[in-house]
Amino acid sequence: MDFRNLGQSGLRVSTIGLGCNNFGGRLDEAGTRAVIHKALDLGITLFDTADVYGDRGGSETLMGRVLGADRKKIILATKFAAPMDEAGEKIGGSRRYIMQAVEDSLRRLQTDYIDLYQMHRVDPLTPIEETLRALDDLIRQGKVRYIGCSNFPAWMMVDAAWTARSCGLNGFVSCQDEYSLIHRDPEIDLIPAARKLGFGLLPYFPLASGLLTGKYRRNVALPTGTRFAGTQRLADRYLTERNWAMAERLGDFVETRGRTMLELAFSWLLAQQPVASVIAGATRPEQVEQNVKAGSWVLSAEELEEVNRLASAP
Repeated sequence: MDFRNLGQSGLRVSTIGLGCNNFGGRLDEAGTRAVIHKALDLGITLFDTADVYGDRGGSETLMGRVLGADRKKIILATKFAAPMDEAGEKIGGSRRYIMQAVEDSLRRLQTDYIDLYQMHRVDPLTPIEETLRALDDLIRQGKVRYIGCSNFPAWMMVDAAWTARSCGLNGFVSCQDEYSLIHRDPEIDLIPAARKLGFGLLPYFPLASGLLTGKYRRNVALPTGTRFAGTQRLADRYLTERNWAMAERLGDFVETRGRTMLELAFSWLLAQQPVASVIAGATRPEQVEQNVKAGSWVLSAEELEEVNRLASAP
């Protein structure tokens, strides 16, 4: 396993991270335990969850039960700001809510600190200075080590960085956003902003919800139990003619090299600066092994050029 600094911070993370959104939902405690232990055995240190994962609290709760003493071996990342109730009270980035949300996460995770505390989404009702001052207090109290943002537009990342620096506060060191060979919108302005600001990028949905796994075929029935078969909105979003054609071109590319689409998807992301770690979920220990192996392919400059050409063709 390789490790990288998260942006310009001193936080070192494994280049393959474990996405923990399945815990407490698709996976029960036994399944969660199997996946976590396999990840630990393979050297994964970045474990990424959120308070809302697992039907609002389930993922953090199971992780707290399973990790035990192993908690100190990992970089534990979680998130706040997404709605945690139906009343609209447990949501956002206000000081009042952050101070409650962090205590709830610490209790569920059975820990006294969070390595990376990320704002899951923008709060249009709260000034970013209020949010950053509350998070700065948590860092000074030792409850949080580093802070990051997720799903922020580039201009809001810049605004947050400027606010932190001008007010003498700890600022975000990372951003977590969707990025893959299929979804390259971040290259327009988010990635240039992240590079300029020194943010580390943690891409999620690296496989475009499964399209880049190679298990789907155009004009063939979707496999039962897969994400596209069970969620029509995802199928409508990703299974377009353009994306099918791109996936087929990339499939031919990896086949001629004795590689897999999974290897290409992860290795291409790890070749993009400022990607620090690829967040990948798993429901079985074997998937964790596949994810770790996938990140070991170092693409040459010629291969990167060819992949980019194939991915950008109409």
